[in-house]
Amino acid sequence: MADYDLEALSLPDLKKMQKDIAKAISTFEDRQKAEARAKVEALARDLGYSLAELVGNETKSSRAPAAAKYRHPENPKLTWSGCGRKPQWFVEALEAGKTASDLAIS
Repeated sequence: MADYDLEALSLPDLKKMQKDIAKAISTFEDRQKAEARAKVEALARDLGYSLAELVGNETKSSRAPAAAKYRHPENPKLTWSGCGRKPQWFVEALEAGKTASDLAIS
């Protein structure tokens, strides 16, 4: 490790060093992970595989999307499951005098 005479450095130099140290600390874990990944990829390559073949990049959803319960009156491609925030078209239809049962999918 380099030995610095901090007393001899100017304020701008000290602030730059502080900024560089903070950046090095914040990226330390990312650099460690990248190094580990490179080693694992090299080992997989030496064995004749890609890392993706060994680990698999499949993402499995834990649940299926909710079925649509409501449909836009003029544009049937716009639907809403009834879960979460109400879409703007649904709010506007209710304000125009329609009821939720008017918009419900039969």
